[in-house]
Amino acid sequence: MEGILYPIGRMKPLADQISDLRLFTRMVAAGSLSETARRLNSSLPAMSRRLAALETRLGVRLVDRSSRRFLLTEEGSLYYERGLSVLTELDKAEAEVSAKVKTPHGTLRVGAPLEIGRRQFAPLIAEFTHRYPGISVELVLSDSRLDVVGDELDVGLHLDVPSDGSIVARKLLSSRRVVCASPDYVSRYGAPDKPDDLLMHNCIRLVRGRHVFDRWIFKEAGQFREVQVQGTLSSNNAEVTHGWALMGRGISLKALWDIKEDLSAGRLIEFLAPYSCDEIDLYATYVTRSHLPPRVRVFIDFVAAAITAHTPPTR
Repeated sequence: MEGILYPIGRMKPLADQISDLRLFTRMVAAGSLSETARRLNSSLPAMSRRLAALETRLGVRLVDRSSRRFLLTEEGSLYYERGLSVLTELDKAEAEVSAKVKTPHGTLRVGAPLEIGRRQFAPLIAEFTHRYPGISVELVLSDSRLDVVGDELDVGLHLDVPSDGSIVARKLLSSRRVVCASPDYVSRYGAPDKPDDLLMHNCIRLVRGRHVFDRWIFKEAGQFREVQVQGTLSSNNAEVTHGWALMGRGISLKALWDIKEDLSAGRLIEFLAPYSCDEIDLYATYVTRSHLPPRVRVFIDFVAAAITAHTPPTR
């Protein structure tokens, strides 16, 4: 790599150098060693040792440890920029070679929201690997916002369209959010007949970071409006809020694709359907490439076809 000198006697095999380089780019993307450790299911001491060993081998300091923030030194910035270029070219070469292979193979890292990921996509991914045994898939489930680049994902399943122009988005599902509660809750506290009635109910709220989703959107008399709900229960985990609704602990706002079976079975009841207008879409996203690896292409096509075939209308 031009501009980077390795101390004599400390040269590592090329595969190890590439591994170190990929790890360093992940550290930069994560923004901290602790976050890198979390994403890689490792430990902070292990990440610190890997970084220290890399710096010792290169003979330079890559990260400024005097700051609480993860700041690159001048040498670190150079190593990152040149290294990222090398990895991009390597990935491109692999994609071009793989495109000539009739049977897709390799590893995919796929990220998805926790609830729909576990309920719908986990079974589809198992079916996918059965059909394409040469491809292995790591499914990353999180209710936090997924970042295809920062989280090192080949494919991300998102509830919104990324603003980054380098990210391609393909719509998989369209649905709406539903106000719902269990029959037990209704028997004890009654049902809301209009949006403002929610102000008198215990509403279960979802949290994303520091943002509480307590403003529920409705369309009333031809106008869109928000109702700021309150309640004693909130969580950053969509499955937890789902469970609380089933237990009769309050009224919840859920994506229809997450609760359609509960509605059909009578475990949950939908309210305020005439006022429903909160649309929600699910996208498959991936980084723009001139040569998309066949394993990514067949995965997205498979999931899109399977979702269309297995999912009834959700509006």
